[in-house]
Amino acid sequence: MRLPVLQVNIDTRKLTSFAIVAFIVGGALGGILWNMGGVYVPTSDLDQIFGNMRRFTSYDELKDYLTDYGSNGIVKVTGRGFIGDQFISLTPSAGTDGVQVYWDSAEASATAPSNDYSGTNVQVEGVDEADVVKTDGEYIYYAKGDQVIIIKAYPAEDAGIVARITLPQYVSDIYVSDDRLVVFTAKEYYYYYYMRENPTEENGPETTVTVYDITDRANPEKIREFGMDGSYLNSRLIGDYLYYIITTPAYIYDDELILPGFRENDTWTNIEPIQIWCPNNTRGWMQYHTIASLNIQNSEAQLTTETFLLDGGSTIYVSPTNLYLTSQGWSSETTITKIGIEEGAITFKANGTVPGYILNQFSMDEHNGYFRVATTDRNWRTGSSGNNVYVMNERLEIVGTLEKLAPGEEIYSARFMGERCYLVTFKKIDPLFTIDLSDPENPTVLGKLKIPGFSDYLHPYDENTLIGIGKETEEAEEGDFAWHQGVKISLFDVSDVENPRELAKIEIGDRGSVSPARYDHHAFLFSRARNLLVIPVLEASIDEDDFSGSVPDNFYGEFTYQGAYVFDISHEGIELRGQVTHLDEDDLDLLKSGYWFDSEYSVERSLYIEENLYTMSQGMIKINNLETLSELAAINLGE
Repeated sequence: MRLPVLQVNIDTRKLTSFAIVAFIVGGALGGILWNMGGVYVPTSDLDQIFGNMRRFTSYDELKDYLTDYGSNGIVKVTGRGFIGDQFISLTPSAGTDGVQVYWDSAEASATAPSNDYSGTNVQVEGVDEADVVKTDGEYIYYAKGDQVIIIKAYPAEDAGIVARITLPQYVSDIYVSDDRLVVFTAKEYYYYYYMRENPTEENGPETTVTVYDITDRANPEKIREFGMDGSYLNSRLIGDYLYYIITTPAYIYDDELILPGFRENDTWTNIEPIQIWCPNNTRGWMQYHTIASLNIQNSEAQLTTETFLLDGGSTIYVSPTNLYLTSQGWSSETTITKIGIEEGAITFKANGTVPGYILNQFSMDEHNGYFRVATTDRNWRTGSSGNNVYVMNERLEIVGTLEKLAPGEEIYSARFMGERCYLVTFKKIDPLFTIDLSDPENPTVLGKLKIPGFSDYLHPYDENTLIGIGKETEEAEEGDFAWHQGVKISLFDVSDVENPRELAKIEIGDRGSVSPARYDHHAFLFSRARNLLVIPVLEASIDEDDFSGSVPDNFYGEFTYQGAYVFDISHEGIELRGQVTHLDEDDLDLLKSGYWFDSEYSVERSLYIEENLYTMSQGMIKINNLETLSELAAINLGE
């Protein structure tokens, strides 16, 4: 039986303006559509217990477990939605499998590029993260709506669209590795789970993973496709192996278990209860988490899966050998599940809990066999909070504790670097903490810096210098808080760990200015060798001549510009080199006409290949000289 759902088609360009987004849910894991090697679901050693988790032994045991925890008949509102541009259905004019061919295939055959180019900004070296844009130093691969567009990018004089892959669903993420392109797609619907009669197998949110052979960039060939009736949580690519997580709510309908499943073509098969890992404890909002692995370079390789019953998953941290999945229940504790991932094998290793909640993946780190995590612990009744750093051993037992940092504040950003941790907490002013983790059993605060503003994202410039992206602030006279102002870039010197200092800062715009680099590190382009920093910014400005006195701190500016802001950054300071926009005069007039702006020509990503800077919006790719920012070419991404 498949999960009963009601599907609601929503205009995603307007979705963010509705509060109902908070109740939009992810989906029901179906299992896996396969063309080539099939699906491998391990069934041996079913009774073996690993640490604090084991597999269920029967259908009735799983059913009793869910019933005991009150999941019977409860609608689960969890998972991941997709917010992006209007979904577009385009019919390819040529090619097969939804591929439009633009160039003769002989011209687009790939050669091994030796160019200097920027990759995706990732947290862990050797662990690639999915994004909407990838490059191999010669071609750019860009996800737009229901398409992946392949662009010949270098050299600039030869730039142009090579091919379009049009898919039946919205493209959320892609990877490129050697001659393989991996595409994650999802239905253009949002789903509300509810109980109704006669649930059908045609309903349910669907995620599809498709692998293409792109040896000939002009003629991508689909070689694998896995369809999943569930919500895509996250993924990583390590060497040849793709690891991804699909979630589906766990509940009972009409006195029957609704189990995740997989399908080959149109034939559905449920994952059996004896193949599902049972947690040592949970606190509600339970979901099945199926972790899948696939060797994307081997077209005959099987898809390997393991399914875990956990609280709703929120954040993952992935090292080259381990995946850590966090789950947040009703209490203020976070459960961490440690899963080994080596050469495609998926092995449960340990689980544990820490007080508080985890902000994002950068609040976690693995180092020399220890797992370090930073949390904010909030008392929901009193509103008070404190911030903590915990060090856990390989069994996820807490061995080192540092608690109650900056009471009343919350963690805004964290970064672990070797034997140090850097935390930014905030309420009215920004304390940057430097924390020593050289003795795992005795984490120690070495120093802190208090300055106006805060950093939402910290990035290492070098081992003793940090870049911070956040907001400038002004303390409010009206109460115990601060008014956010323009986008702030800071450079911190932490060589003297007891006395960190702000080397330089630059503020972009006034109150109302925003940058996706604050909350999405994939929008952050940095090269120390080139002294280069690029982020997209929607700038708001205030004309002080409109005021007879000083400008109120809570006054919003009007939008005046959107584009990529290019900076020179070094120990000497931060200096704006220039800007690149994709907006024409009409767009700029529209931009300045109100307090809300959305355009397919809003720059969202940037990268470089050799001496060229590439900026991407949904409507265009621009190529500019990296030093002078003079325009070399512009590629329209429309049909």
